[in-house]
Amino acid sequence: MRDSKRLVSLFRSLSESRQQALLDYAEFLAGKEGAETASAPPAEPLPIPRPEQENVVKAIQRLMQTYPMLERNQIFHEASAQMTRHLVHGVAAVEAIDELERIFARQYQQHLDALKKDAQPS
Repeated sequence: MRDSKRLVSLFRSLSESRQQALLDYAEFLAGKEGAETASAPPAEPLPIPRPEQENVVKAIQRLMQTYPMLERNQIFHEASAQMTRHLVHGVAAVEAIDELERIFARQYQQHLDALKKDAQPS
C-alpha cells in the first residue's frame, strides 16, 4: 500500500507527457506479465511494418509480435534499458526505437545460430 501511495505521488509530480510515458510503460509491463502463447510461434519474423509515428512502448509491442519466436525474458532487459533511456534520459523515441530494432534483429540472429548449432550432429 505504501508503494502505491509513493507511485501516485511520483506520478503527480511528473509533466503530462512523462505521466503518459509512465502509463505506457506500465501497460507494457502488465502485458509482459500476462503474455502467454497458445501455439508454436512461426519460424520467420512476421512482416509488420514500422509506422511513421510510433512511441517506444508500441514499438516494443510491434517487435514482440514481429519476432514471436524469441524468448521474451532474454529481450526484456535490453528493451527495458531502451525504455529507461527514453523516459529518464530523454533519448528521442526514434533513436530508442532504432536501437530496439537492432536488438530484436540481433536476438533473432542468435536464435537462428542456436537452432543451427542444435541441428548439427554431435
